[in-house]
Amino acid sequence: MRHRYDILTRITAMDPVRDHLAVHRLTATHEFPWDMNQALSFALFRTYAVPSIGELLARTGEFTERVQKRYDDTGLILDAVLEHGPDSATGKAAIRRMNQMHRSYEISDDDMRYVLCTFVITPIRWMDAYAWRPMSGVEKIASAEYYKALGTRMGIKGIPDTWQEFARVHDAYEADHFAFSEGGRAVADATLALLGTFPPHDKLPAAVVRQTSFALMDDALLAAFRYPQPNPVLAATTRAGLRARGRALRFAAPRTEPFYARQLPTIRSYPDGYDVSALGTFPTGCPVPH
Repeated sequence: MRHRYDILTRITAMDPVRDHLAVHRLTATHEFPWDMNQALSFALFRTYAVPSIGELLARTGEFTERVQKRYDDTGLILDAVLEHGPDSATGKAAIRRMNQMHRSYEISDDDMRYVLCTFVITPIRWMDAYAWRPMSGVEKIASAEYYKALGTRMGIKGIPDTWQEFARVHDAYEADHFAFSEGGRAVADATLALLGTFPPHDKLPAAVVRQTSFALMDDALLAAFRYPQPNPVLAATTRAGLRARGRALRFAAPRTEPFYARQLPTIRSYPDGYDVSALGTFPTGCPVPH
């Protein structure tokens, strides 16, 4: 008979540095597949509140005019690295695509480092708040090691060494850089509109989808986008519903098969399959004045 904590028992027996890929893969695809997708989507959303990031994304038009494809491509590229490993042919192709896209624009090391930090810290905090259990110490260390390795392959400078340092860099950067920008707000609005097309949100009025989304945002993020404070009753209901889901999952059996982002029904741009090396954009010039 399988027990709920069987996979965690396997994880805690691993070395989080040496085995960081195996640990993080189990965490993301067996223990928290739905929560990890929500957390990483929210991590990316947070970055729009940094004007240098939000304005660049708005200028490209990719996150406002082709938001479904950009959502899909981002998830599939990151998914390919996790599923196949960064040193596999597929993983290398995915990282190559990320680097080609990023190098087409003028992006500071500070912004790149901050985005990397969100991918470590937002899932840790999401699991603490809403998942069926918090991430263990081994999982937190392995997550930091996984993104350190990915960031190194992306050429990011000054990567934090521990998940605690990732948190300090993350929080300090947001405190110093969160601010309103027209571009960041446009990208955030387009993302929330896309969310409204995903089940079960597609059955709800757009205003309700926005209010439930606002309920998951902290005051600093709301202020940066100039979003209103959420309806307090709806906000409390939204958070309670997520926590109730987490408590219910404590009684579920552990997954026997991994669940990857490519299996999500919300990824809809490639019904006939895709080639990782063809994902993303292929800009011919940099839209940022030099």
